[in-house]
Amino acid sequence: MITFNVPPYVDKAKDYIQECVANQKICGDGVYTGKCNEWIEQKTGTAKCLLTTSCTHATELAALLSDIRPGDEVIMPSYTFVSTANAFVLRGAVPVFVDIRPDTMNIDEKLIENAVTERTRAIAPVHYAGVACEMDTIMAIAEKYHLAVIEDAAQGIMSTYKGRALGTIGNFGCFSFHETKNYSMGEGGALLIRDKKDVEEAEIIREKGTNRSKYYRGQIDKYTWMNHGSSYLPSDMNAAYLYAQLEIAEEMNEARLAVWRQYYGNLKPLADAGRIELPVVPEGCVHNGHMFYIKAQDIQERTELIDYLKENGIHSVFHYIPLHSAPAGEKFGRFHGEDRYTTRESERLTRLPMFYGLKPEQVDYICDRVKAFYGKRD
Repeated sequence: MITFNVPPYVDKAKDYIQECVANQKICGDGVYTGKCNEWIEQKTGTAKCLLTTSCTHATELAALLSDIRPGDEVIMPSYTFVSTANAFVLRGAVPVFVDIRPDTMNIDEKLIENAVTERTRAIAPVHYAGVACEMDTIMAIAEKYHLAVIEDAAQGIMSTYKGRALGTIGNFGCFSFHETKNYSMGEGGALLIRDKKDVEEAEIIREKGTNRSKYYRGQIDKYTWMNHGSSYLPSDMNAAYLYAQLEIAEEMNEARLAVWRQYYGNLKPLADAGRIELPVVPEGCVHNGHMFYIKAQDIQERTELIDYLKENGIHSVFHYIPLHSAPAGEKFGRFHGEDRYTTRESERLTRLPMFYGLKPEQVDYICDRVKAFYGKRD
């Protein structure tokens, strides 16, 4: 069976983890947490990076820092993971879902302004598959209405929009280092902070509402409770696992892009024949090969395709169920405007295996099976 995902691993990780244990420093904000934060800051140009226990927690931190309150509204796509909405629902806010673009599966930037009300406080664009949303338009709307922008860049590390790293354009950006992501620490994430004025408050909230971070840097002689907060610090052993990958991040990124290009080249004849649709990367966007998906004609064809691939030893999956159609989405949020594409496109999309270490011959086999599926339908 060619599995859908294999968590990334670099041999140096075990040495770094053993070093944490030997130094008796395995809790949060150790040496390797610092190394990861510094690497991300240098790579992306963000003012500050704070490693977190998950992308979910990074988004919750961003909601707190944006002062999201009960009754506020946050505009986002419905085609996203539940964490995008949960971070704001936990603050008592209302997720306002708008339709997606069928080409990128990202929020349709042309529909955002019409969804703005006097209660709107933020926009949460989601960079699906590591392909950027149309951020110039989104940032212009945010500036016009004085809204915060919180980028869900869970899938977007190493991707850029017009030369700017995803996660650094809005007020806050959120990365994921879950085992299914390009770089992993098992569970984990990071909060990217654009403006230096927000750094101290972020550190306090992340450290259980205390100014403990300043204490550890020797800036104060004792620390105390300063604000609301929680513990969003990952173990330094998790950070050590991640840092081994970040050291060869470019190599891993190119390997994923090579797989992505191989998929695209092999399956383009099917797309040219109108049998499937392939991912679209708009001009000015550089993606990271996070996933490769194809779109079938409808949900029935997709179900048959997934079953056929499984019978042939290939694990493929569909992705999000739109949030507005879920029980919690109906309870906590609302869909603004017409659902022209969100449900329809989500029912067509199939993700093919994609991971660091996927072999060229495996990609060829997967593509051959996809072609065979459509060949038998002629």
